[in-house]
Amino acid sequence: MNNYPSKKIIKARRAKYKAGARVELVSTGDPYTTLIPGDRGFVEFVDDIGTVFVRWDNGSGLGVVYGEDAIRVVPPTKAKSE
Repeated sequence: MNNYPSKKIIKARRAKYKAGARVELVSTGDPYTTLIPGDRGFVEFVDDIGTVFVRWDNGSGLGVVYGEDAIRVVPPTKAKSE
């Protein structure tokens, strides 16, 4: 038995976390990262085991591991009109 997500879960993650989507870190189980909840970045891709690779605004390249870390999609904001 493995701990990898099913193909159905991978498909759902790819649909939810599309390349270019703005995301925010909710939590991480990585004790060595400098990322903190609330940090934001842009999704680059989701790999075949469900890891969401994010280009974080602080320059980190930490992947969001399925079952270990949590992110949420940040809705786009409308630009203020002048």
